[in-house]
Amino acid sequence: MSEAKAGPFNQQVVDAVARHMNRDHPEDSLLIVRSLGAQPSATAASVSTLDAVSVTFDAVIEGRQQTVRVPWSTELTERAQIRGEVTRMYFDACEALGVKPRETQQH
Repeated sequence: MSEAKAGPFNQQVVDAVARHMNRDHPEDSLLIVRSLGAQPSATAASVSTLDAVSVTFDAVIEGRQQTVRVPWSTELTERAQIRGEVTRMYFDACEALGVKPRETQQH
C-alpha cells in the first residue's frame, strides 16, 4: 500500500480503510472504478491506497491489472471525511450505472 502522498492520513489509517473496503465492500469499489474511474470493462477492483485528494484502486481491466485513481470531490483533511466521500462515490456510481443502491444502513 505504497505511493500514498504525504497528507493527513498515516499508513495505519490507509491500511484500515483499504482492509474494510476490500473485505466488506468489494462490489462498491468495482462500481466506482467502472463509472467514476471511467473503466466500464473492469471486472474486479480493490482499494490499494488513498491520500487527501484521491483513492487508488488496483483493478482488473480486460484481464490485466491496472491502477485507477479516482479523485475525492474535495481535499480531505480528517479521517471522518473518508467514509462520507466513499459513500458519495458509491451513490454517484450507482446513479451513473443505473444500479439500485443498497439501503443507507448497509454501508
